[in-house]
Amino acid sequence: MYNPQLETFLRVADAGSFNKAAELSYITPTAVIKQINLLESALDVKLFERTHRGLKLTKAGISLYKDAKYIIQYCKDSVIRAQNAMQESENVIRIGTSPMTPAGVLVELWPKIHALCPEIKFQLVPFENTPENAREILKNLGQNIDVVAGIFDETLLNVRNCAGFEISRQPLCCAVSIHHRLAGKNRLTPQDLYGENLMLMHRGWSHYVDVLRDDLWQYHSPIHIVDFDFYSVDVFNRCENSNDVLMAIQAWENVHPLLKILPVEWSHSVPYGLLHSPNPSQTVQRFLDALREVLREKQD
Repeated sequence: MYNPQLETFLRVADAGSFNKAAELSYITPTAVIKQINLLESALDVKLFERTHRGLKLTKAGISLYKDAKYIIQYCKDSVIRAQNAMQESENVIRIGTSPMTPAGVLVELWPKIHALCPEIKFQLVPFENTPENAREILKNLGQNIDVVAGIFDETLLNVRNCAGFEISRQPLCCAVSIHHRLAGKNRLTPQDLYGENLMLMHRGWSHYVDVLRDDLWQYHSPIHIVDFDFYSVDVFNRCENSNDVLMAIQAWENVHPLLKILPVEWSHSVPYGLLHSPNPSQTVQRFLDALREVLREKQD
């Protein structure tokens, strides 16, 4: 589905040499060099600078490196989705899962849902949480994936053209490296964050995060707010490596093993639940109705 030379290109870029890439690919260095030469010729670009210190990506190589990873993962995901489609039945709920959108929220609720809808089965569909995938999956819920767990507000639902089923309100917490000075605490106050860099999604992403942002600017100005564009594992890595603080929710506690998520003494929270098509199938609607009844009984 994609040029296999792209995988060789990624191995060479990661290894920094043809010889190391050859060892990882279980082929000869000559074969690796031939594949890279063919790829450069086919694309009519130079991907590597050959220096006495090793290989260095050119600007074209850096650009292709970013896109190639997405292309390969997207193709792999598309094969999984195609295989899932072959096994598809009217009584299957396809749940999209990624490190940022874990399906664990349904584990506790599933036995009671199953009691109400014994004919419905779950099928997990893994995907890579990239901006491109997020746009495509949420815009096309009901085609390859039926529901995705996550936080949301009306802005996100309108922009992504999907609907949201609220399961709970998740308090906005802070994630810190286990080596951070705050990691020894069980709970934070806003004053604990004074002098820290607090990573928040950019303004306009969520009404609830914007309310938090305005509250911090007005009443807790010693907290330095740092914007970022998209929640992904890379952002969690950045938090751990930079020793900054990241706004998070408790549902993400297993995303990164070297981060600790701490509650904060403020009243800010965000809706958390399932994103689904505005026009769900009959099976998805039965599932949502059962989930609503289970949650109602739980509250009673």
